[in-house]
Amino acid sequence: MTDTTRTLDILTRNLLDAAAKAGADASDAIAVDGSSIAIDVRGGALEHAERSEGVDIGLRVFVGRRSAVVSSSDVRPETLASMAERAVAMAREAPEDPHAGLADPAQLIASWDVGALEMCDPAEDPSPAELQEDARIAEAAALAVSGIGQVQSASAGYGRRRVHMAASNGFSGGYTRSSRSRSCVAIAGEGATMERDYDGDSRTFQSDLRSAEDIGRIAAERALERLNPRKPKTGAWPVLFDERISSSLIGHLLGAINGSAVARGASWLRDALGEQVLPKGLSLIEDPFRPRMMGSRPFDAEGLPVQRRALVEDGVLKGFTLDLANARKLGMDPTGNAARGTGGGPSPSSWNIALTQGSASRDELIAQMGTGLIVTSMIGATINPNTGDYSRGAAGIWVENGVPSYTVSGVTIAGNLRDFLPRVIPANDGRAYLSRVVPSLLVEGLTLAGE
Repeated sequence: MTDTTRTLDILTRNLLDAAAKAGADASDAIAVDGSSIAIDVRGGALEHAERSEGVDIGLRVFVGRRSAVVSSSDVRPETLASMAERAVAMAREAPEDPHAGLADPAQLIASWDVGALEMCDPAEDPSPAELQEDARIAEAAALAVSGIGQVQSASAGYGRRRVHMAASNGFSGGYTRSSRSRSCVAIAGEGATMERDYDGDSRTFQSDLRSAEDIGRIAAERALERLNPRKPKTGAWPVLFDERISSSLIGHLLGAINGSAVARGASWLRDALGEQVLPKGLSLIEDPFRPRMMGSRPFDAEGLPVQRRALVEDGVLKGFTLDLANARKLGMDPTGNAARGTGGGPSPSSWNIALTQGSASRDELIAQMGTGLIVTSMIGATINPNTGDYSRGAAGIWVENGVPSYTVSGVTIAGNLRDFLPRVIPANDGRAYLSRVVPSLLVEGLTLAGE
């Protein structure tokens, strides 16, 4: 245990002691020590640099079935005592919640191996000069592409967070997480015809990060592809959701099986357990044990073991995403999916997700679709959480007779998620290093509103 980790462990235990002295029947605490640096370059020179560091703490107390949460960035002993007293006073005034409460000790994780998850890069933190050079190289690579007049932003960043959680039911555990990122936004064209697009990468280990040159070049190429857009004809057409944005469709499914939405009755999949929600042969797997992934963790925010599980198996919905409170509301077992920050209590969240990949390439699906739309970016969203009605603005490339023909923008895509998700056809281009591995997805017969 490092000195910092030991400090966070002591902080959480001191918060629990303060809560007990203030009159709490039970409590849990979280302490986060983080540092980050972000660099922006413009015109080859440093435009903006931001560094932040500090410790944040959060305390949740229970008085019977009433609870309250308080947080602070002040870790002095007198502040901990004041926090606990304030939290207990708030809890006594809060309404009762029959589903509130900590995990039973028998539910808690018994052991874990943080090292196997490789959540933190052991390499030295990059210097500000190294990050500035990353951003400069990305900008230069974008500007080197013919047709790119300017770069809106070129950025690089690094962060490291240490987290420790403890509860009066006996749980205590923590981990450290690191991240390194590069990004670029390039602009093509002039005046009213200007178009922009983006590329970026974020990894746990710096050595895994894609090169700055690659990111700048791809941002430029994407911006050029967006020039001189048209509007397609209104009608029902096949739509290929490019791998860049296809995870948004699966994100809507994940939102609908989130236990909080299901327990509120605000989900179009609230009664769909055991029903077909994706095509036969497709599964959606959650795996929090993938090394070096942003969504990996040894335990959840309530000290419960996480698990690899099939959310959807062979197209059939197998389970919801549940923390303790929502599991109790639904009369189900928790799934180890509680997440929390210092300023609030736990809520359900998904970890690493992977959708079954198809046998066809993206180009083969484009040829198969005949005439239709490849969506490469989306704006706005109108999703009815109760019915699954779907409407989003989009831009991309129009396909004629299986051949990409021209750029389109200002088109609206509409349909119903419950109706069209069971008809998606996956490509084989999902990027395995992402926390959400979702390939390009072809959907027949969506409504496009254009000209």
